[in-house]
Amino acid sequence: MIASLCLFCGSRPGFDPAHAETARALGRWCAGNRVRLVYGGGGIGLMGEAARACLAAGGEVVGVIPRSLMCEEVAQAGLTAMHVVETLHARKALMHDLSDAIVALPGSIGTLDELFEAMTWRELGISARPIFLVGANGYWQPLVALLAHLDAQGFAPPGLLALTEPLATVEALAVRLLAAAPAPKAAPDNR
Repeated sequence: MIASLCLFCGSRPGFDPAHAETARALGRWCAGNRVRLVYGGGGIGLMGEAARACLAAGGEVVGVIPRSLMCEEVAQAGLTAMHVVETLHARKALMHDLSDAIVALPGSIGTLDELFEAMTWRELGISARPIFLVGANGYWQPLVALLAHLDAQGFAPPGLLALTEPLATVEALAVRLLAAAPAPKAAPDNR
């Protein structure tokens, strides 16, 4: 079983209340299973929902936030630890290094940036961390279709479609995380 989970998700709640409930369910699951939640450090949107739910259930939450976003993303108070970094790249690298697996909940281009970089690191062999996509009501289906399109058009590297695993619920994610082995921490730093 993994010890820590990296969460990529939106700094907005989105229109569908199911996304906020998914974020809260993930936070509660992490707390209940003693899995440290590592996320972007914000107190707004889905990020804040997941962090507060984990903390409220007695879990451990580690935030990683760029100095320039501390006000914009309203840094969440009361975290187990907060790392303030200088760049978005440093944020992604540290979140990755502190985690055994990665999950992306709904979000916008920032979430996609984090997700695609993690996928690239996995595809290049820089990381072996599993990557899961969890979203209610088919949120990730268009992305999965785009990845299949890249593959069908001959632009995808071998195994592109296997770099992530789309799941519909936190319960489905829990099954996969309970079976996952912790990822090696000593990945080469050639990001």
